[in-house]
Amino acid sequence: MGNSFGKVFKISTFGESHGKGLGVIIDGCPAGLPIDEAFIRQELQRRKPGQSKITTQRKEEDECQILSGVFEGKSTGTPIAIVIMNTDQKSKDYSHIADKYRPSHADYTYQEKFGVRDYRGGGRSSARETAARVAAGAVAKLFLKHIGVEINAYVSQAGHIKLDKPYQELDFAEIEKNIVRCPDPEVAQDMIDYIDEIRKNRDTVGGVVSCVAKNVPVGLGEPVFDRLHADLGKSMLSINAVKGFEYGSGFEGVTMLGSEHNDAFYMDGDTVRTKTNHSGGIQGGISNGEDIYFRVAFKPVATIMKDQDSVNQAGDQVTVSGKGRHDPCVVPRAVPIVEAMAALVLADFVLLKRLNKLDV
Repeated sequence: MGNSFGKVFKISTFGESHGKGLGVIIDGCPAGLPIDEAFIRQELQRRKPGQSKITTQRKEEDECQILSGVFEGKSTGTPIAIVIMNTDQKSKDYSHIADKYRPSHADYTYQEKFGVRDYRGGGRSSARETAARVAAGAVAKLFLKHIGVEINAYVSQAGHIKLDKPYQELDFAEIEKNIVRCPDPEVAQDMIDYIDEIRKNRDTVGGVVSCVAKNVPVGLGEPVFDRLHADLGKSMLSINAVKGFEYGSGFEGVTMLGSEHNDAFYMDGDTVRTKTNHSGGIQGGISNGEDIYFRVAFKPVATIMKDQDSVNQAGDQVTVSGKGRHDPCVVPRAVPIVEAMAALVLADFVLLKRLNKLDV
């Protein structure tokens, strides 16, 4: 219930933050796909904790092991199982909240829904669960690479500090050259300094991750309830700490007139193109061949190193003290997660498209 995603390229994740490990089962990956294990590990390294002074200091190497579905370096068409073992969990850091509800966490809702909860790092509600998604997303990226699809996400805002340049003016090669994953070096340094200041004040701050998918084929999306942007929205909103999703012109589009917002068509050789792309590469819930771009808003990390008022399971008023190792800002490590979820959605729709039309 709720632990699987996708229809044809389908994943099911399992595991908890402080359990023995996490993992994912990928079903529906076509046979014959070269599986680059080094690439999967590289993607996990981008998400792993302990990367810098502005991320949690939990030390997990996030080494993965492929248990099935791959033979002699290629997918076999059977389920691919990948596991990532936990090695640096410190469960004693959470003993003080065994019966207390941390503000803006899932402690209370999990307790009420299930009648039991794993308080160690939040258990299944922890963002550590996303390691499994990144592993699956790496396989989806390998699949999409065969049709030329490129996905790049980056930090476009940290707190009040914004990167105002349109993505067309950015050099995506700069994204991995700084610890905040912002493609503008000057803005990146401002973000780093600001996040570090927040960390020293024992607090947290939110931000925005922007994402661009290029070379997406026309025709991805399943009207009416499984529109491409609807599934992208669901995938992003399923990520821990996400509070908002917008694609194309998004909320800014409400300030425009229809005559300004409409994307006029023109012919580029034999290809139908649009002069503008306020639609964000999606019209009628179906990709139109233009760049797909969207933004994902992340709230400040809920665990802060300050005392907060709360209640316990008995209903008593208590104080929750901040302990453990946590990110002062989640967005630098969220970049590969956003890319992974976008890749899973696009891979699923590429395979679904093959079922839509009879070619004779």
